[in-house]
Amino acid sequence: QYNNIYLLLFMNYVTKSLLASLLLISTFSIFAQSEPDLLKGNDSALQYIDTTLIDSLKVEESIPEVDLPLTVELVTVNPNGEINNGEAMVIVSGGKEPYRYKWSIAAIDTTSNKATGLSEGISYTVEVMDAANNTVSKDIVVNTDSSAMERVNSAFIPFVQAITNVFFWDPFAAMGVYDNTVYKSEEFIAVNKEKSKFFTINQWLVENGKHVNKGDDIIVVENDKTGNIRTLQAKESGVVNYFHESGDKVRCSRTSTRVSFGEIKMDKTIAVLNPNGTPLTQGIPFIVVWLIGGAIFFTFRMRFINFRGLKHAYELVAGKFSNPNDEGEVSHFQALTTALSATVGLGNIAGVAVAITLGGPGATFWMILAGLLGMTSKFVECTLGVKYRKVNKDGVVSGGPMYYLHEGLAKMGKGGLGKVLAVLFAVLCIGASFGGGNMFQANQAFDQIANQFPDVAPFGFWFGVILAVLVGIVIIGGIKSIARVTDKIVPFMVGIYVVFSLIIIFMNFGNLGDAFTSIVMGAFDADALRGGFIGVLIVGFQRAAFSNEAGVGSASIAHSASKTEHPVSEGIVALLEPFIDTVVVCTMTALVLVFTGYADGADGLTGAKLTSTAFSSVFPWFSWVLMIAIILFAFSTMVSWSYYGMKAWCYLFGNSKKAEIAYKVLFLVFVVVGASVGLGAVLDFSDLMILGMAFPNILGLYFLSKEVRKDLASYLKRIRNGEIKRYKE
Repeated sequence: QYNNIYLLLFMNYVTKSLLASLLLISTFSIFAQSEPDLLKGNDSALQYIDTTLIDSLKVEESIPEVDLPLTVELVTVNPNGEINNGEAMVIVSGGKEPYRYKWSIAAIDTTSNKATGLSEGISYTVEVMDAANNTVSKDIVVNTDSSAMERVNSAFIPFVQAITNVFFWDPFAAMGVYDNTVYKSEEFIAVNKEKSKFFTINQWLVENGKHVNKGDDIIVVENDKTGNIRTLQAKESGVVNYFHESGDKVRCSRTSTRVSFGEIKMDKTIAVLNPNGTPLTQGIPFIVVWLIGGAIFFTFRMRFINFRGLKHAYELVAGKFSNPNDEGEVSHFQALTTALSATVGLGNIAGVAVAITLGGPGATFWMILAGLLGMTSKFVECTLGVKYRKVNKDGVVSGGPMYYLHEGLAKMGKGGLGKVLAVLFAVLCIGASFGGGNMFQANQAFDQIANQFPDVAPFGFWFGVILAVLVGIVIIGGIKSIARVTDKIVPFMVGIYVVFSLIIIFMNFGNLGDAFTSIVMGAFDADALRGGFIGVLIVGFQRAAFSNEAGVGSASIAHSASKTEHPVSEGIVALLEPFIDTVVVCTMTALVLVFTGYADGADGLTGAKLTSTAFSSVFPWFSWVLMIAIILFAFSTMVSWSYYGMKAWCYLFGNSKKAEIAYKVLFLVFVVVGASVGLGAVLDFSDLMILGMAFPNILGLYFLSKEVRKDLASYLKRIRNGEIKRYKE
């Protein structure tokens, strides 16, 4: 049996060998017939086989490649329950590289396939384009998790966007009056600021006034500290304009992030683009037009009382016309400090830094102008606040826009409109008191503490509880208690801030002229990246309006409690607010930022952190002082806004103790909420309500301004003829 198996295996082997031999002989016979020289040597045979293989590969290469379609996959991540920290990544295959990404978020570059800082539950889009201009669009939504904060934040974002679209709508661009796209016609010949203070121009490679093309070599410069030599190329085509000559040493400007040696007057203007590739626009927001337009109107109608009344305002605050028997709850000075405590604060510290970072030193010029104009808006609204106030039997005063809108317009036969405007103002004022006047302040105060002491970051709730207790102690006593606190805190904290600002300003006194030159020149000759002239103007006006709240109507609630029989006198006292808040304090902050070299920001810092860094560059320990100042600013703003909100609440629900207690309890609860959680869009929404108050208020002021003008003329006449007596000399 085994022998038979071995025999079969042997026969199988022999058969396979014979077949292989026959196949080999046949192959060589074919080769010999087709190419006789092939058998002359092994090299010729190998060469033939290699050539055949190469030819076959060439044939294969000539077959067109099949392009894979552009495919886009999206990955989203929600790392935790914190708001506005969603992430999205685009994974692309197929198509032709390189890929470009057009996000619906203007700040994300077209080269980035990743987006961070997304709001959970909100829809975004990304459009992916390949080199062949094939495009694929994707909708992005980072899902909310179980966090209540994320769900609340996502619910409020549409409201914030809707209000923003109204407040910051550009009526002039919508009507086609002007093109709100930002264009540039010059390109700086510059390098980014480095550690060295000086650069030397080794050689200009192009004559001054000559034309260059994009990419041409134009100048050789040397860093004096490192010895690094660089040749700079033209970024755009145009005519060269020298700022300095060959051999000159060029000093780094302390107010710029670049060192400029000259500029190129471009052949044609081009639109400035956002990082995502969309054109940069700079509009004229409706809310700014509304506030500044009203201020200009009132300034002319009151015949520049903002300048004529300054001397008399000082006399009133000093008590020279204060009759101790006048009706009211607080003195002129206390009413002024109460109102100032609600306006002087983060707007002066953080708001100015934001304005200068966006608009450069030139934004300061427009802030000052807006402050001067806003003085008249404050005069008109605070005069009316006293004139139409209500005094209860127990001497408690209630006043403000709710009352002069309702009763003042009713006296003119417009009672229906007045009531609607008064109710609208009261609702907005209550929302603003809970948000911008409360939660935002508590949130920012705790942020400052957590910034100095990172270990306390998890204890926001307990900070809120402590802060609520302190606020509660003050506000339970009403306006008299609030005034007693603010008339001490406000002068103290403003004094500290002003003193250290003045120290830095006097340390740079020799450069004061240059600083004001940069402020004035920057106001009218801003470069395109700052939005040009319109951009800087709007940034300055906007930040000033947000800081001093002129036209918002809130200050008239505090001033209505003043002890006076003459409403105009309190209006004249009130015009000092925008002067102190914007013209003095904001200007000092701006000068500090310019002198310390932080007018263009630093390392991505902005707001209060930028201002703190600027002061700390001169006084390393100043961050501690500023932390205390910000906490005091926040505290005083909260106690003042509690009074504003309570008066609006009582207007709607009645002047009763129960109504007051209900409001104060709610207010203190929101103190804790604001300090312990990041509410994102909720804070934005409630903060925007402060601006919303300006709509009904200024509309009513237009109707009532004629009445105020008559009262002003009568008051000044009585001052001149001695009918209104002096009580102090």
